[in-house]
Amino acid sequence: MLHSFTTAFRSLSRAVVLLTMIVCFVGTTAKAQEADTTSISNAMGSQKVLKLTEAIQVSLANNSQIKRSLFDLKIADEQVTKAWSSVLPDVSASATYTRNLEIPVNFVPAQFFDPNAPAGELVPLQFGTDNNWQGGLSVEQTLFRGEAFVGISSSKVFKAVQAENLRATSQQIVTQARLAYYQVLVAEEQLRLQESTVERLEKNLTENKARLKAGLVDEYAVLQVRVQLQNQRPQLTQARYAVDQAYRDLKEVLGVPLDLEFSVQGDLNSFDVTSDQAIKKINKNLKQVDSMTPYQFERRTNITDLATNLRGDIRVLEKQEALKQREIKAIKSRFLPSLTANYNLNWSAAQTGNPVFFGSEDTRARSQTLGFTFSLPLFQGFERSSDLDIAQIEKKDLEEQKRAVMRSAKNEIQSARESLNQAIETAPAREQALELAREGYERAKARLKNGLGSQLDVTNAELQLREAEANYARMVYNYLSAKARYDQAIGMVPFVDNDRPTLND
Repeated sequence: MLHSFTTAFRSLSRAVVLLTMIVCFVGTTAKAQEADTTSISNAMGSQKVLKLTEAIQVSLANNSQIKRSLFDLKIADEQVTKAWSSVLPDVSASATYTRNLEIPVNFVPAQFFDPNAPAGELVPLQFGTDNNWQGGLSVEQTLFRGEAFVGISSSKVFKAVQAENLRATSQQIVTQARLAYYQVLVAEEQLRLQESTVERLEKNLTENKARLKAGLVDEYAVLQVRVQLQNQRPQLTQARYAVDQAYRDLKEVLGVPLDLEFSVQGDLNSFDVTSDQAIKKINKNLKQVDSMTPYQFERRTNITDLATNLRGDIRVLEKQEALKQREIKAIKSRFLPSLTANYNLNWSAAQTGNPVFFGSEDTRARSQTLGFTFSLPLFQGFERSSDLDIAQIEKKDLEEQKRAVMRSAKNEIQSARESLNQAIETAPAREQALELAREGYERAKARLKNGLGSQLDVTNAELQLREAEANYARMVYNYLSAKARYDQAIGMVPFVDNDRPTLND
């Protein structure tokens, strides 16, 4: 019981901290669209450059899924308040006034007043007064009703479910923001490589034309470069459209207008996956987010325990299972009796002539009653037993869902670890290949300039350099993407889970 209370308290505390951070970042604005634009405008500054940390904060503030989760959490707060109303006293007051414009007349046997009157004779008799007042106070208090008391604890568990749902949604959105941000970087890197390739080919074409005039090369060498240049131009156009698409995907995750213009910060070709520090300042923000959740290359033994304790989807299922158990208890309580107490305080007054509020002391009377109601449901058909069976089946379904999610979690963690390990293991070779390709390209150009090499050597060296740059950028992208998925898989996502434990053997 203490462990469950502590876990629920920590979950609610995380939700409160996350809610406070989101509210502080969004601020108060009149219109939702203006709020979105203002938030990201403040984040990226006058230079319109959006860092990764700022992109994550914007997504937490503006993403529609998180906003809806916040609404659900607020509804859960109201559900807790509503649940208490079932055990609090129900107090009501009422007052009525009746003015008899004509006093009602009833016919009674004449023998009531004259014993000698003939049998069956009726005489008219007025009953009532000109002014009649009625007022009272009623209090009803539930002394025992099992379902009501279970409902209070269930509402608190329901709030814990919504708090965990907010946390899980935030983990998902932060991960999506990171992946979309990295996709923009790799698309821009591919565009840069294509632009560099076209630029190098255009320069080679100019140089070869000059060499053709000098008689150092033939026309075929110039034709080769022209063919290569025309083959690269469509790829350059394709790369530009890929960058536009990547930016739109990022804006969608951030929850900002698609026509908002900004750029991202980062250079994949200078990012070192094996270093703890950023080599270049432009990658400092990327390295900061990457290092928020530590990762050890060697195999860990407690990784599935982390998945069980920290993953948002698993914790949501655990809270839902606890909520379903409360529902089962509430249904069982319907078989128990209920006890209710009620108290009534009433005043009545009658007055002739002009009305005076509730008459005088001589024309006013008061009464009080106190009662208890004991109710025991003996038979109400098969509704209660059927509801109990359905709830128990649904609880078993939640248990099966949890087992399936656990299997999926283990697979996600292992896949992310393998992708990270693969990137870390191949990083030195990719880095060395890039350095060698750059050196080879410079040597090939020098040999051609000195008449010792051919245009084919330059072309091959240029292709090798482009391939090495693309491979290195793709390796860094794979590493960063795998790290984002790894953080989500173990339930330790930056900007969401600040009280992260240390990964020890």
